[in-house]
Amino acid sequence: MKSKNKHLLVIAGPTAVGKTDACLKIAKKFQTEIISSDSRQFYREPLIGTAKPSSEDLAAVPHHFINTLSIHDDYDVKKFEKDTLKLLSELFKKHNLVLMTGGSGLYIDAVCYGFDDIPDIDPAIRKELNSNFDKMGIGFLRKELEKYDPDYFDIVDTDNPQRLIRALEVYRGTGKPFSSFRKKKVNIRDFNIIKIGLEREREELYQRIDQRMDLMISQGLFEEAERFFPFRDLNALQTVGYTEIFGYLKGEYDKEEAMRLLKRNSRRYAKRQMTWFKKYPDIQWFHPSDIQGILQFVENQLKESE
Repeated sequence: MKSKNKHLLVIAGPTAVGKTDACLKIAKKFQTEIISSDSRQFYREPLIGTAKPSSEDLAAVPHHFINTLSIHDDYDVKKFEKDTLKLLSELFKKHNLVLMTGGSGLYIDAVCYGFDDIPDIDPAIRKELNSNFDKMGIGFLRKELEKYDPDYFDIVDTDNPQRLIRALEVYRGTGKPFSSFRKKKVNIRDFNIIKIGLEREREELYQRIDQRMDLMISQGLFEEAERFFPFRDLNALQTVGYTEIFGYLKGEYDKEEAMRLLKRNSRRYAKRQMTWFKKYPDIQWFHPSDIQGILQFVENQLKESE
């Protein structure tokens, strides 16, 4: 049975749209705490390429699941679902409303709807897929996934080989698309969920993405990636912002091309994030600057649930 006065406010949106600033203002208004569902921000070691909130932001409002893991830790969406539900049960003792924000749609879905258990997959399948990737590149993985699981292909970060490999190993090991495990069963939560999406005009968003990448580069993104180069095969580092620089460090292209790919792939990632979030039937969209509109919408939702 749902508790009428307990609400999870999900604030979703693509990279660089302005989630951090908006969430800080909203959390302060409701005097509550923020859960990060951004799988890139879980890890302590990456400081520049994951666009975490600043130390000042983290001190201003309590945050959870930021800098809580090492890149060497084994962590997945199912563990996040379990950890977040446990955390929410504690936070709801203090707050009637808790924020969850991020750009990782799979992790948001896990908390809102649940994630069906996936059977253990024969490790030999992943080994074979990794071998295919080494020999034929990421293009092979993309073609395979598009063929066998087009629904997931439409929304997954296609520049992340480990995400592609995970989906393909599930398909090969079970005979069912990875996407089928996401939508087969919806778990009813004992709290209410309010979803807000943040969006900007495409050109405005892409300009912000390019500016953010220029700033990261000036702050030492290439040097940070070079320190991580020995650990480049770890899943935590198979993400936009690092894989492009790893390619440069392996001598596959020059630095100028790496910078071009950083921006291009970040824009592509944002587009796929929006594709994912636009599929939510119960999400209300706002410009990040419309804080008053967001607050009014949330207040109305809270009143309706009373």
